[in-house]
Amino acid sequence: MEDEVKFIGASPSPFNSRVEIALKIKAIKYEFIKEDLLNKSDLLLQSNPVHKKIPVLVHGGKPISESMIILEYIDETWPEINPLRPKDPYERSVARFWTKFVEEKSLCMWLLFGGKGQEKAKKDCYNMLKTLEEQSNIGENAFFGGDNIGLTDLAFGVLAYWLEIVEDIAKLKIFDAETFPRLHSWKCKFLEVPVIKESLPNRDELTVFLEGRKDWIIAKAESLQVSARS
Repeated sequence: MEDEVKFIGASPSPFNSRVEIALKIKAIKYEFIKEDLLNKSDLLLQSNPVHKKIPVLVHGGKPISESMIILEYIDETWPEINPLRPKDPYERSVARFWTKFVEEKSLCMWLLFGGKGQEKAKKDCYNMLKTLEEQSNIGENAFFGGDNIGLTDLAFGVLAYWLEIVEDIAKLKIFDAETFPRLHSWKCKFLEVPVIKESLPNRDELTVFLEGRKDWIIAKAESLQVSARS
């Protein structure tokens, strides 16, 4: 079918959750295709031949990769239902700026697990949160996107949920209510939205998953950090 929507993903994944939530907010009917990341399907490899990873949205037979690019595509393709971006060009540029900021700075949270980069990761995560707390427009409205959830909320909100669990496993606390009151208030509102609550992975199950993958996550994050410098 020309308008058929397929979503190739795997859970748990914060990037998977971003797309799932956006599809639900937009009330878009879709077929979820669960991917085995240890034995990647031909569909995934053909749909995302460059990075060979999830998530991938396939709309009318055309694949779109990378979670934030997928979210922008969804919003542009179905603009009339619960818009994820402001109409005003300036406000839209602000949203794009903070979304990009989160994407660039959030690698530090995975290095909180340990390894030689942990101390720097603590400082980097603190500075990321401090910048969002002091410089963004959060606190003026319920969400980064105003009164409704927008792209920046989806970009950072899902990661904020995972960050809590990473901190618990690593036995440290950076994102606390006293130091970051505006961000903490926003996070609580975000996580109480019904579509968010039903789409995020179970906390206990996610904890077990992350504990089992901790060493792999550290190695992967260190590798990505080296790649970003080169």
